[in-house]
Amino acid sequence: MTRRWVHEAPARWDADKDAVLGGAPAGTFDLEALRRPGILPGDWWRVEEDGRAVAYGFMDAVWGDAEILVAVGPEAQGRGLGGFVLERLEEEARARGLRYLYNVVPPAHPRGGEVTRWLTSRGFKPSEEGGVLRRRT
Repeated sequence: MTRRWVHEAPARWDADKDAVLGGAPAGTFDLEALRRPGILPGDWWRVEEDGRAVAYGFMDAVWGDAEILVAVGPEAQGRGLGGFVLERLEEEARARGLRYLYNVVPPAHPRGGEVTRWLTSRGFKPSEEGGVLRRRT
């Protein structure tokens, strides 16, 4: 199996993103904001396995910090792809001189507790803002 990390420049909403992010339970992502014509904000990367998009990483840099998103398609979960995306995002942030990675777990996220535990097991710490987890790069 060949795994590739592909930067999308510019990124647009497409069928591959819809299959990966759209396959998540309701409340996981703000799909209404993403499913729009035009260029998507921030930087997007896709993970391809044997030429097929199976996961996405997103990073938006603000004031030296990087908000990130990790999305793994429903059929590809449980194979370490989330960790792969997180490691690549950390490398991308470090290369840009960014100090922190952070992720906002929405209160309506149906698996918010699980996501929070996954992130904290990888060095993220809860912040005072609530729902936000940060890790130094």
